[in-house]
Amino acid sequence: MAELEIHHDTEHHSDPMGQKVGVMASILAVLLAVVTIASHRTHTAAIIHKSGSNDQWAYYQATRVKLHTTEVGENMIHLLDAKGERADKMLAEYAGQEKKYEELSKALQEKAKGADEAAEADEHRALRYDVGEGLLEIGLVLSSLYFISRKGMFPVLGLIAGVAGVGFAIAGLLM
Repeated sequence: MAELEIHHDTEHHSDPMGQKVGVMASILAVLLAVVTIASHRTHTAAIIHKSGSNDQWAYYQATRVKLHTTEVGENMIHLLDAKGERADKMLAEYAGQEKKYEELSKALQEKAKGADEAAEADEHRALRYDVGEGLLEIGLVLSSLYFISRKGMFPVLGLIAGVAGVGFAIAGLLM
């Protein structure tokens, strides 16, 4: 059976830059996890708002159909030239329903527009988180390339990408 030799103490102390890059990569990984969670939660919020908006628009449309139906009823009474107490009673009932459905549809339209605006704001916020997430991933990969190449430019580029990623994530947070 072959023996496996593990070197750890001497390699660890011979590359102090590697220690710093390792810590930086760890910090970038933690920040990446935080921004990824924020991005996913924001995408979920956008979906929930959009779903609520769709529900409100469907309710609005149903209310408008009811309004149109009362208008058709009124038109039928007028077209048939119906007279008398029953016709007057129906016209009064239709007028009440028209007023109710008109007010309700306006309120529903406002709610639907509000939910649409909330979904759009969430989508813009999520986009910033997504860009931040991508830049943090790039920063993490670039920093990790130091361990393959031992070239100092990779951690520098990784740090620049990481800082830009954090900037985008903060911009999403402040929206």
